[in-house]
Amino acid sequence: MAVPNSVDPAAWLAEQIQSSDPDLLRSMVKTMAEALMSAEADSLCGAAYGERREDRVNRRNGYRKRDWDTRAGTVELAIPKLRSGTYFPDWLLQRRRRAEQALISVVATSYLLGVSTRRVDKLIEQLGVQGISKSQVSEMAKTLDGQVEAFRTRPLDGGPYAFVWLDALTQKVREGGRTVNVHVLVATAVNADGRREILGLEVTSAEDGAGWLGFLRSLVARGLSGVQLVVSDAHAGLVEAVGATLAGAAWQRCRTHYLRNLLTTVPKSAQPWVATLVRTIFDQPTAEAVRAQHTWVIDALEAKYPAAAEHLDAAREDLLAFAAFPREVWKQAWSNNPQERLNKEIRRRTDVVGIFPDRAAIVRLVGAVLAEQTDEWTEARRYMGLDVLAKVRLRLICGDTPGQNPLPQTLTA
Repeated sequence: MAVPNSVDPAAWLAEQIQSSDPDLLRSMVKTMAEALMSAEADSLCGAAYGERREDRVNRRNGYRKRDWDTRAGTVELAIPKLRSGTYFPDWLLQRRRRAEQALISVVATSYLLGVSTRRVDKLIEQLGVQGISKSQVSEMAKTLDGQVEAFRTRPLDGGPYAFVWLDALTQKVREGGRTVNVHVLVATAVNADGRREILGLEVTSAEDGAGWLGFLRSLVARGLSGVQLVVSDAHAGLVEAVGATLAGAAWQRCRTHYLRNLLTTVPKSAQPWVATLVRTIFDQPTAEAVRAQHTWVIDALEAKYPAAAEHLDAAREDLLAFAAFPREVWKQAWSNNPQERLNKEIRRRTDVVGIFPDRAAIVRLVGAVLAEQTDEWTEARRYMGLDVLAKVRLRLICGDTPGQNPLPQTLTA
């Protein structure tokens, strides 16, 4: 096929690849690319292939094979070799780089969306590119590392962060020839604009006081301030770390975690009734009504399920710290725990991986998921109204702060 001299062959080839049917283009791409390389090699030699000329400066010396990933699929090219020096077409290298970058983008995005390495391999084959190994998928996914690191270390300048949720998720990872459990610590907050924001994450060997203490200190160093209420489960190390790093903040026991613990004290048949009964505590209009309802629920459980009544009575102060805040805060913050929904999304993405090869892989995937979620929250509607946050800040300025509850009674006894 002759190409007019006024047409740039490389540009023409790129246009054909972008606009035509890949299945029909593959042989044409191979023919055109090899014709272009032959012409360039002839130019470097000073004469056409097989032509005898006195001013010839070099000669051909066979070919070397090279796979070229294009929009039409993987094409095996024969690149001319020279007796003196080397030849490799610059335009082919540029096209290959773009194809590789596109491939890396597909793999990294698939990894972020929770697609397993085996499914990524099948996806790549459907694109017309020869299969890649699990290690290659992991290497390509490392392109996310820079973005995740920037997200994890960014300054926390959206404060004050009046409300903070803390939780940990267990993940499996290979270390020292064994499969072990590690804990992913995650912090979520409501910023000064009333939007949810993920503050950071950390991977630790155990969900102990040292891990939480180091994590919270790193958040404070990055700018976490103005915290008035922290919501978490009753893990001793976590609660102690909150009291040591977030001075002045009240502590609220997560009602979702607590309800799971409480329901283990009653028969399975009674669990729906007990759960409904306990939820009525959080639906009351005033702080006085909340405490009165808590007492009434204990009395209602006492006759049939004394163990549950005792359990609920012991957790009184841990569960009712929220009652010191405006009613609008209860409705917005406790009826829809952002941390629980976030945990489900993280598990949806990580379950397809199963066992991570190392901790860096956990940070890469979970960090990318959290960064993506924060971006979505930034453009979504406010989680908490600015008027509500103004009331909370006014209470703090006036010195009418909530009753502090940094440690459960079981820890201070």
